[in-house]
Amino acid sequence: MLKSLLGSLVAVGVSALIAIAGSNNSLSYAGIPLFMLCASVAFVLHWLGFIPAYIFQTEHYFDLIGSISYVATVALAVMLVPSMDLRALVVGTAVCVWAVRLGSFLFARVKRAGQDRRFTHIKPLFFRFLFTWTLGGTWVFITMAAGLAAMTSQTRVPIDSFFILGALLWIAGFAIEVVADRQKTAFRKDPANAEKFITTGLWSLSRHPNYFGEILLWIGIAVVSLPVLEGWQWVTLVSPVFVSFLLLKISGVPLLENLADARWGDDPAYKEYKARTPTLVPYLGKADLG
Repeated sequence: MLKSLLGSLVAVGVSALIAIAGSNNSLSYAGIPLFMLCASVAFVLHWLGFIPAYIFQTEHYFDLIGSISYVATVALAVMLVPSMDLRALVVGTAVCVWAVRLGSFLFARVKRAGQDRRFTHIKPLFFRFLFTWTLGGTWVFITMAAGLAAMTSQTRVPIDSFFILGALLWIAGFAIEVVADRQKTAFRKDPANAEKFITTGLWSLSRHPNYFGEILLWIGIAVVSLPVLEGWQWVTLVSPVFVSFLLLKISGVPLLENLADARWGDDPAYKEYKARTPTLVPYLGKADLG
C-alpha cells in the first residue's frame, strides 16, 4: 500500500513540475495558465474513471478513458485559445487521430479477450489499482506535453522545416503502428496461428514495430512543437523520452518479452527469430545468421 501511495504522489509531483514549466509563456484563462488547466484534465478523468472501475472490478475502460483524456485535453485547448495557427491545429488533430484510433483498437481487443491480463492481480488492491489509474493520467499528460505547450503557447511561428520534418515523422510513425497492429490482429484471428508467434510483415523487421511507430510519432509531434517553445517550456520535450522509457523499460517491451520467453523460450524457431530480429528499430542490431 505504502509503495503504491508513494508512487502516486511521485507521479503527480513530477507532472506538477512539468505543468509549471510548461506554463511558462502559456496563454491564460481567468488568470490561470491554459497549459496548467489542460494538464489537469487527464488526471481528473482517470480518477473519476477509477471509482466505477474499482467498485465493479473492471479494467475494460482503462484504455478508452485514456483516449477520451487526450481528446478532451485538446478540445479544452481549442475552446480556450482565442485563435490557433496551423501548427497548433495540426498538433491537436494528430493527437486526436492517434488517440481515437489506438484507444478504439485497444478497447475492442480487451472486449474480445474478456480481460486485460495487466490488471488481473491488482484490481482488488485499492491503492495499487489507484496507482495504475494515476499513471494513466501521468502517461496522457506527459506524452502530449510538448504538443500541448505548442497549442497553448503565446508564440506563433510560420510553417517551417521543423513543421514539415515533424509531420513526416508523425505520418511514418502512425502508419507503422497501424499496419503493425492490423498485421498482428489478422495473424491472431487465424486459428492455425493459435500457438504461434508472428514473424511476418513488419514483425519480420522488428519484434515490436508498433512501439517503434508510437515512439516515432511522438518524436514527430515534439519536432513540430519545438520552434514555439520558450524558456522552461523546453522541459516539455521530455515527452518522447518519457514514451520511449516507459515502452522500452517499464510497461511495453519488458512485459511482452517476458511473456514470449515464458511461452516460446525453448522453441528453436523463436530463439532464431529473437536472435535475428531487432527489438525495436528495423535493421538496427540485426544479426546475420548466414
